[in-house]
Amino acid sequence: MDRSTDLDIQELKMTREQYILATQQNSLPRTENAQLYPVGIYGWRKRCLYFFVLLLLVTMIVNLAMTIWILKVMNFTVDGMGNLRVTKKGIRLEGISEFLLPLYVKEIHSRKDSPLVLQSDRNVTVNARNHMGQLTGQLTVGTEGAVFGHSVETPHIRAEPSQDLRLESPTRSLIMEAPRGVQVSAAAGDFKAACRKDLHLQSTEGEIFLNADTIRLGNLPTGSFSSSPSSSNSRQTVYELCVCPNGKLYLSPAGVGSTCQSSSSICLWS
Repeated sequence: MDRSTDLDIQELKMTREQYILATQQNSLPRTENAQLYPVGIYGWRKRCLYFFVLLLLVTMIVNLAMTIWILKVMNFTVDGMGNLRVTKKGIRLEGISEFLLPLYVKEIHSRKDSPLVLQSDRNVTVNARNHMGQLTGQLTVGTEGAVFGHSVETPHIRAEPSQDLRLESPTRSLIMEAPRGVQVSAAAGDFKAACRKDLHLQSTEGEIFLNADTIRLGNLPTGSFSSSPSSSNSRQTVYELCVCPNGKLYLSPAGVGSTCQSSSSICLWS
């Protein structure tokens, strides 16, 4: 048993010596087949790489300079840019601003101590649309004045000082309505109402009151009084104002009594 044990120990020693010997042989440098290979980029490849890196650096510097220049010229800030300021209540423009495309806003108003001026080389047009995009109202300011596409609701209409105020509807009717009345006054000039066809003054529950030192009705037709044909030969200077059943006014030569006749030719042909 002791002999077998000695054999095993000798075998272990031989195996250990063989392992150490094999390890030492592997760790020895092998100089017979050793070759050196250069590592890196050399020659024209290295020059091209440096050129592209330099070009990229120059491009970054130019882009940074252009960005800084644009920020300075456009006056970019945290609140907005230029005259435009973004606030909690909306957008605020200070000074003079120019719009090259249509502007869609909900409300436009100026400060309490300064007016709001809209200026254009041509006409200024303001459109109002509903939720469907359909045009419900339009205001156009040109050389002839203001043109409204639909009805207008306003408490006061006036002209500039020393200028005439003119309300005109070339192809349709001009209607002014108010629940408590409409007041038209010309403090330093004349008031003139003209139309191509009929001018209606209507009061459903009141009266039409004309208060003036002189009331003139021009271009009224003149009727004839058949009962006194001889009076027509003389020069007539006094006339009587007559009213037809349909409301038309005409003149009739004045006489001792009334010369108005409901069967006058003026009333029959009116």
